[in-house]
Amino acid sequence: MQYKALDEAQQQRFDPMISGFNPTDMYAVRHIERVLRTFPGVFTGVGEFSVHREFVSSKVSGEVASLSNPALDSILDFAGKVGLIVILHNDMDMPMASGKQQPVYLAEMKSLLKRHPETTIIWAHIGLGRVVRPVGNRQYPNQPASSHIEVVHDMLKDPAFAHVYFDISWDEVAKYIVASPSSLVASADLMKKFPDRFLFGTDAVSPPDQVFYRALYETYHELWKELDAVSSEKIRKGNYLRLFDRARQKGSSQKVGVSGVDFG
Repeated sequence: MQYKALDEAQQQRFDPMISGFNPTDMYAVRHIERVLRTFPGVFTGVGEFSVHREFVSSKVSGEVASLSNPALDSILDFAGKVGLIVILHNDMDMPMASGKQQPVYLAEMKSLLKRHPETTIIWAHIGLGRVVRPVGNRQYPNQPASSHIEVVHDMLKDPAFAHVYFDISWDEVAKYIVASPSSLVASADLMKKFPDRFLFGTDAVSPPDQVFYRALYETYHELWKELDAVSSEKIRKGNYLRLFDRARQKGSSQKVGVSGVDFG
């Protein structure tokens, strides 16, 4: 209602997202559908919402969320049909993992993403967390050594994940990217190779002023310098505009929902 109270020029500055639902609830998709019916043309996507999230998932009462829960599949399926972008937080690995095995949640996450090729999905924070560290150099059985950048690279070059994008927001992610000259160069090289697949965001909650709001942008100062101008522009602004403008256009033209509801 606060959004609807704004004039049209101010509304154009926002892309409201639907949250506040339980991804283990089979009726969650009906909540999302109800929101779209109640506020037609307002919402652009779903999320950020979490499945496996360090120290948070265990504090949620009721059924533990999982990547194989059919309720989650119903949400992603519906989002794809009506054109909503999905921002999903799911840690790639367990907190403080030893590095002696594959990332715990990677295979399940890949399987989930492959099941929904028609849904635009942004993997929040590249699968990292406050204490969920990047995948180190590991020797898996019958597999070559791998690192976090190599895991992401393999997904980016795989056509099965063409609908998946990676978000580099949050200062906890930035600390790994700018941790050393080698991590900075490796990260920048990956982004320059796939400049259309990364998005920058602040992840700043209730910023009291512009200084707080811009802090992460400044943290990435060396990254912006390392990127070429075209890649930098796409990651900082262009990819967001392209994806969200497309979602808003598709949403505004969506007349009939999956259960025959008129959203127009």
